[in-house]
Amino acid sequence: MDDIDRFLAEDIGSGDITTQMFVPEGDARAIITCEDDAVVAGLEEAEIAFSKLGASAKRTVEDGTFVRKGTKVMEIFGPGQGITTAERTALNIMMRMSGIATMVHEATEKCRPFSDTVKIAGTRKTTPGFRKFEKKAIILGGGDPHRFGLYDMVLIKDNHIAAAGGIENVMERTLDLEYGMKVEVEVENAHDAEVAAKCGADIIMLDNRSPEEAKELYDLIKSIDPDIMVEISGRVTMDNVADYAECADRISMGCITHSVKAIHFSLSIE
Repeated sequence: MDDIDRFLAEDIGSGDITTQMFVPEGDARAIITCEDDAVVAGLEEAEIAFSKLGASAKRTVEDGTFVRKGTKVMEIFGPGQGITTAERTALNIMMRMSGIATMVHEATEKCRPFSDTVKIAGTRKTTPGFRKFEKKAIILGGGDPHRFGLYDMVLIKDNHIAAAGGIENVMERTLDLEYGMKVEVEVENAHDAEVAAKCGADIIMLDNRSPEEAKELYDLIKSIDPDIMVEISGRVTMDNVADYAECADRISMGCITHSVKAIHFSLSIE
């Protein structure tokens, strides 16, 4: 059972009682409209959801497109009962993914007057079971998905450093990693930043730093190795994200997944 099957099964259970009672058999046509200004995401997944109940969907815009309120984004043709039963699952996916894509887009636009290159990134603060769709939505919004899980890169944080006995011990152990494995290290001060930069870190995270503190550490790291990616994390909100644009290559924001506002869509059968 794939993810969309699971989502549908969770909602339908033993059957859609109301639809069976009131929606006649036979084909119908429906349209989905975006009710907010938004970057649309999740259309591909919605199309799959409708197809699993016998309906065919045609996207009138593509995922990742910015649309204005009132834009028609999808047409659906097929069994009216199937369209009605799949409606909520399809729209839920679109609402959440579009909310994430839109928030990433908005955060990026806030940074653009100060940096043409800084990327907004995701974190692992995602919905269990829905992470791959949330990461995809970040990409569709123009952001960086960051690592998918604990297995695809090394990200050394303060507790790892403390457990290993200090930054020097941590960096020494990374020498044994297989070739190509990215190493990211969280640092809290100039000493740790210098050690990490000189010992081969690919990415250095500045966590819970003020913009002034971050800029100072950013300049230090870049003076040692300009190819090291500098990531800002912690204390970053939609209100202050632009303050960090000039002292980072990447800004990770947990709020783009854990506190995102859903985008509203409506489905109307015609």
